[in-house]
Amino acid sequence: MQRIILKINIANELDVVLAYKRAMQLSERLNMAMANQTKFATAVSEVCRNVVEHVGSGSIRFSLVEEAGFHFLEAYVEDRGRGIGNLELILSGNYYVRGGKGTGLVNSKKLVDYFNIESEFEKGTRVTLRRKLPPRAPGVSKALLDQWAHEFGQETDISPYAEIKKQNMQLLELLEELRLRNLEAEKQLQEIRRLNSKLQESNQSISELLEERERKNLLLQNANENLDAFAHTVSHDLRAPLQNIDGLTNALESSLHTQHLEEAQFVLPLLRQQTQKMDRLITGILAYSLAGHQSIPKKVVNTHQLLSQVIESLHVPFSFRINIQQELPTFYTQEIFLYQVFSNIIGNAVKYHDKPEMAQVHISCTVEPDQVVFTVEDNGPGIPEEVQQEIFSMYETGQATPRQDSTGLGLSIVKKIVSEKGGKVWVHSQGRGSRFGFSWPAEDLVTEEQA
Repeated sequence: MQRIILKINIANELDVVLAYKRAMQLSERLNMAMANQTKFATAVSEVCRNVVEHVGSGSIRFSLVEEAGFHFLEAYVEDRGRGIGNLELILSGNYYVRGGKGTGLVNSKKLVDYFNIESEFEKGTRVTLRRKLPPRAPGVSKALLDQWAHEFGQETDISPYAEIKKQNMQLLELLEELRLRNLEAEKQLQEIRRLNSKLQESNQSISELLEERERKNLLLQNANENLDAFAHTVSHDLRAPLQNIDGLTNALESSLHTQHLEEAQFVLPLLRQQTQKMDRLITGILAYSLAGHQSIPKKVVNTHQLLSQVIESLHVPFSFRINIQQELPTFYTQEIFLYQVFSNIIGNAVKYHDKPEMAQVHISCTVEPDQVVFTVEDNGPGIPEEVQQEIFSMYETGQATPRQDSTGLGLSIVKKIVSEKGGKVWVHSQGRGSRFGFSWPAEDLVTEEQA
């Protein structure tokens, strides 16, 4: 918030003196400490004198400014000159010309709490100076500002010589103080610059090393998780059918040796069943390990056509009634991923239904701003609430007695694919029936303009 107090046109040394005096008067009325009054007025004088010497004319505007909960007395000096071409050199403190000139802007910057300068070629220069008001500064209303402006307007006796003399005495004291501080500050700044330079180099190297370490840690963590899953599979799930196959082979060998062909005929289907189970496990593990690989190319996927392919591949019993929502979106995405998600969810609805003669499955979707939510709902036996979260883990089926044709990997594959796509998968079941839902990124949608 800004409230303008007064504005002065600057064209000669008298105007510079007047600007200095107004800066002193305003800072005094706003209860600034004497040293801060002098610093602010001196900074104003230096900038205004630059306008007279280098441009010829300009203006200064005094205002009250509130920013970030603090109150400031602001002086805004503006001219329409050619601009300052070597501004960065001047502000660096390394610019100096004979006679002591060239340090006005640098000294002004040190005297105020806030300093900003903008200069453009042929468009002039604008300098903003601010000094923070003390907590005890009086509340300033519009009426009080108008009164001050009126009082300033009634003043007629401005003695430039008296003001300049007073200003010079204050400047001498202030400059001596600044000189001593500058000597000490310059030494400290040189050391700080040297240390900062080394610190920046070290920080950059550390940041790069940390980023690389984090990336490798994530890769290692993923690799370890996959390795643990594979080790568990080999040691348990694959070992069981292998042991069964070994036992059945011994039984088959014994039957053939004793010429008991009927026993051999009984053993052969069991042996085939175990090999098929092992094949399903290996296929499931492969699908899980490939789930989420982003190198698979995208293609246009019609959801209705995809669901037809999924249902056809599942060999759904004739008694099943699968209802699909009429309007479904088209995606530009990895077809195999969406296929696997639908295949596992719908396949479970078919596989675990306890009353196939009255089975119903309903597939629907809702398009939201940032995601597409699919729902697959069935009227099967339902899933107990205590295992609804576990079924998305590897080798969990949610069934007390696992089926021979179940690997326990289907829903974990679904979760991995959907998570890699930035979505979520969930299940809701109370009593009979289950409703599975998953989200797919809306950025994969094919719009009407793209179609």
